Amino acid sequence: MIVLGIVLLVIGYVANIAILWTVGTILLIIGAVLWILGSAGHAVRGRRHYW
Repeated sequence: MIVLGIVLLVIGYVANIAILWTVGTILLIIGAVLWILGSAGHAVRGRRHYW
């Protein structure tokens, strides 16, 4: 999810498409939060790792 967010950020920046920039930012933030929760040992939706 983090990689997809970064890819969408880059495409949105290069192509100057605001919706890709916004979606990329949201995916990047959600991916980072899930990564932090998973690495801290908290179960996310019943799983130890969200992926």
